Amino acid sequence: MAEAPVRHAASNTAGIAAVRRGRLLAAMAAEDLDAVVLYGNAWQNDYMRYAADFGILEGEAIAVVTRDGQVTLHLDDPGEGERASLECPDVAIVVAPDLVGTVGALLTRLGNRRTAAGPKRHLPHGLAKRRDEFRFEDATRLLDRLLMVKAEDELAAVRRASRLADEGYAVFRDAARAGRQDFELVAEIEAFFRGHGVDDNFMIIGVGGPEVRGMAPPTGRRLQPGDLVTTELTPCVDGYYVQICRTLVLGEPSAVQRRAFGVFHEALEAGIAAVRPGVTAADVARAENDVFRRYGLGDFVTSEYTRVRGHGLGLFPDTKPHILEDVETELVEGMSLIVHPNTYHPEAGYIVLGDSLIVGPDGAEVLTTTPRSLFAVGPG
Repeated sequence: MAEAPVRHAASNTAGIAAVRRGRLLAAMAAEDLDAVVLYGNAWQNDYMRYAADFGILEGEAIAVVTRDGQVTLHLDDPGEGERASLECPDVAIVVAPDLVGTVGALLTRLGNRRTAAGPKRHLPHGLAKRRDEFRFEDATRLLDRLLMVKAEDELAAVRRASRLADEGYAVFRDAARAGRQDFELVAEIEAFFRGHGVDDNFMIIGVGGPEVRGMAPPTGRRLQPGDLVTTELTPCVDGYYVQICRTLVLGEPSAVQRRAFGVFHEALEAGIAAVRPGVTAADVARAENDVFRRYGLGDFVTSEYTRVRGHGLGLFPDTKPHILEDVETELVEGMSLIVHPNTYHPEAGYIVLGDSLIVGPDGAEVLTTTPRSLFAVGPG
């Protein structure tokens, strides 16, 4: 029997890039900016990619966008420069081993213009120390707003990615069997995602019981009956990431595991119910954490055991707003994020449960549809 053809997600990369470029230029005009300077590297490139639509894999990059719509992308790796020339035909590509010096010379030629640079925390020292000379304003706030509140074309890519996140988790469940090493599950997921048009996938995994306090890249650990197997899948489509977090058990869950999971299920539903325009990230985090506090588990929502209770999603897999009780960022219609009360449970071990969503006019449009269950899979 012939194999079914591989289905690829419909791509609209060029169209989305044009929408982003228009939004950026409109924001620059509103702020009366003549140019913005946006830095990116192989780990975090969302600010740079917003303007240049290039997913850098090696080295560093700086995009300079001028008010007339010209985008110049400076890369310090010749191989990346060659790839960018093919993938970004409407962007001027400059290969510059002395990245800071080359961009500095361009900014000098631009002369006495209003220029903003960002993200502030990542700007190379060689440019940051010349901030007064270039009269840099901080572009971080402007770009953060554009990255968080998305256009409809961007949200369409987020929705496409969410469908693949659900399908990917089904592959993960089928791959989870006793005796297999954790990297074998990762290999099956990667094969599935790459065969279905996924650009990238950020994934971490945890295998075991009460001794497991988090998730990490695979270590080679073999799955055993009774293990909790947790994972965070974050597929990327047209540059946009969506995430799903789920937990399964090899064999039938114990009473302890079921009872512990019930707390996470209640917390996730409380967090999602809190999502609507006008509330803050802190409000959502508090709704999740209050569930744990009611069960005497308040210690486990602190930074000692967990990092965030969710976060934004978009051109980076873990972006603003971070869902924490001290983050007062207001949720706005058109944001995409994940709510996940992931943390350590003292009796069962680390448990994860999270769904991606879009902030709609009246509440959350939940994207991932995999049941919020503690899945039981055959032990062998």
